[in-house]
Amino acid sequence: MKKLFIILTCLGIILQHSEACTSIIISGKATPDGRPLMWKHRDTGVPYNHIVFMNEGGYRFLGLANSDSTQADAIWTGSNETGFSIMNTASFNLKDDDIKDMDQEGMLMKKALGTCRTIADFEHLLDTLPRPLRVEANFGVIDAYGGAAYYETNNERYYKKDVNDPALAPDGYIIYTNFSFEGHKDAGLGYIRYDNARKIFKEMKAEGFTPRNIFRKASCSFYNSLLDIDLMTEDGDPNRRSGWFVEQDFIPRSESTASIVIQGVKPGMNAELTTMWTSLGYPPTSMMVPLWVKMGTDQPALTSYDANYKTAPLCLYAFKLKDRVYSIHRGNGQKYLHWQLLWNNRNTGYMQKLASTNDQVFELFISRQAEWEKDRLDTTLIKELYRDMELKIKETYELLTHKE
Repeated sequence: MKKLFIILTCLGIILQHSEACTSIIISGKATPDGRPLMWKHRDTGVPYNHIVFMNEGGYRFLGLANSDSTQADAIWTGSNETGFSIMNTASFNLKDDDIKDMDQEGMLMKKALGTCRTIADFEHLLDTLPRPLRVEANFGVIDAYGGAAYYETNNERYYKKDVNDPALAPDGYIIYTNFSFEGHKDAGLGYIRYDNARKIFKEMKAEGFTPRNIFRKASCSFYNSLLDIDLMTEDGDPNRRSGWFVEQDFIPRSESTASIVIQGVKPGMNAELTTMWTSLGYPPTSMMVPLWVKMGTDQPALTSYDANYKTAPLCLYAFKLKDRVYSIHRGNGQKYLHWQLLWNNRNTGYMQKLASTNDQVFELFISRQAEWEKDRLDTTLIKELYRDMELKIKETYELLTHKE
């Protein structure tokens, strides 16, 4: 019995580690253009995910779904046609009961996307759902009316953390990993990643909080606050030695499967402009694609489920390169990343090669942003831009995946 308990405990630790995430909500008061930002860097044991467009009678929405099921019963980040957007990070210190049947976070978020317009609507949903809620999570929510908050939620109650409250968020943002501030002290996970993110976003503030900066400087950061080391600096560069490094407590990890920055709208701005900048697969070997609910079923093929691939093409492309980075599959080898493939002095690393195409994709759409904010989204033009974007991205991955 004692041996069984140890096995189950270890399994629980493994499962918890595989469901970790890093996130931030930034108030529009702290961004250069006044539009709020919501970022989720997803870590999970499910390797593949894709984007779904849902139109089931409530609000239409886009959501991140696991590719191991085409039913999309659970959504892990999403945005609806009213500008209401939601994400979560798992919390491992908020539960105070012995209920075993849990993990309903994805279903709760799907319901919220179909029914909520404001953060007040979300609070009403939490208040009226039957107990136990069967969740232990930090839900992040923004809406088109300036609302921005986290909700530390367990089976019976929730604690609201308002990002617009200067006492809670003096710098205009709140970061969450895998513990709750109202939870059991010193329990939970993600404390080192939390400190990583604190330093990254503090430094980013001077340059400006934008989707591109968040993806570059947070989703693809290899800074560890406890070790005080950054693999991208000369002092921390593993390429001075073997070119390999132990992957531990960075924001991107082997189980990272998506990074999404939702760019909300200012009060009074058309909610259709809410943009879901989406990177699928291992973020350091992926690229960001902008998505809008208004595009309906005309979403890019890159981010949509492909029956031939059993996931979204972008997710698979990123996974193939990631598999080379984590190429040792025996013993503890899966915890070692081949840094030289990601980043090197010859500027031939995957991150370096992808950055150029990623910048082109950003510019392709950002250059039209002011025009769309003044008028409306031009869906015809966006379809054309998607075609150009997909050609650029596919060509880049073809070069990298065929490179010996």
